[in-house]
Amino acid sequence: MKPQRVLLKLSGETLSGSESAIDNASLQNIVNELSVPLSQGIKFGMVVGAGNIWRGAGKEIERVSADKMGMLATAINAIAITEVLKSNNIKAVMLSAEDVTGFYETVSAEKANKYLDDGYVVVFGGGLGKPYFTTDTTSAVRASEINADVILKATQVDGVYTADPKKNPLAKKYDSLSYTEAIDKQLKIMDLSAFEICMKNKIAIYVFDFYKKGNLQKILNGQNIGTIVS
Repeated sequence: MKPQRVLLKLSGETLSGSESAIDNASLQNIVNELSVPLSQGIKFGMVVGAGNIWRGAGKEIERVSADKMGMLATAINAIAITEVLKSNNIKAVMLSAEDVTGFYETVSAEKANKYLDDGYVVVFGGGLGKPYFTTDTTSAVRASEINADVILKATQVDGVYTADPKKNPLAKKYDSLSYTEAIDKQLKIMDLSAFEICMKNKIAIYVFDFYKKGNLQKILNGQNIGTIVS
């Protein structure tokens, strides 16, 4: 069955370019990939990482403060995505766990689902509003809140491999995995808490190459071009 409600997980690097942390061409690519499935009535929630702006604590910044910086960085990225969607005549709204008056609305499951039902792309920023939680866990929580059929995890590789295919030419790609297999093999797809939430709520995770034009639509049409964890 074709997914009707999707949580798209983007890395912060999806927004970056060779000369800037947030690149106009990269933002436009997100718009281009979403345009066709949106025209087909598919509902999208989105969670974006912060790796293009902030990668976490060093020796000089302790963990909680570093995580707060990361949450703010995801909010910056979410604002950028929301605004470029709106500038391309796509209805979009940003909801965030971090309440900053005048920038975006505070998230709630009820509010998110109302916006999705009204045809908006809902972009979630600010993580979960708490330190020690990754955007993987945020994606699993938000996907559960909007009753998503699947989490689409956008990466720069075409699925999950036995080893890093860029370093090991003998690495083999998995077409499908169970949650338990992914956990037992310690595959770096999502963190353990995200897996546990997806398992409990029976939300599949699909890892795919977002950078190849048309791949998002192919997945939504049922083509097996990545790795599905279910």
